[in-house]
Amino acid sequence: MKEKRRYERFSVKLPLNLELMTASRLRPLNVDTKDISASGAFIYTKEASYIPDDTRFLLNSSYAHISDLKLKKWKRLENCAGTMVRATSEGIAISFNRPVELFV
Repeated sequence: MKEKRRYERFSVKLPLNLELMTASRLRPLNVDTKDISASGAFIYTKEASYIPDDTRFLLNSSYAHISDLKLKKWKRLENCAGTMVRATSEGIAISFNRPVELFV
């Protein structure tokens, strides 16, 4: 079966600050991606079972300086908005509200 993805997916561990936008407050989590594309990301988190479906998020890169040569090509995410589309025991999948540029 052929995948229906519009954008290429990259398996890369990027450190992010993930803010859950709930009715009562913003709740920050420090997480890593499993993979990312211009339209979304899969985020490792043990808190997946506590996050309601359709929760909205703001994502920001959480590294101040990129010293790892493997990460130098990646653009920093800043106030990237998205919505959780599914959860697994491993983490959550977030669909970005609009496509993002990934590379410098």
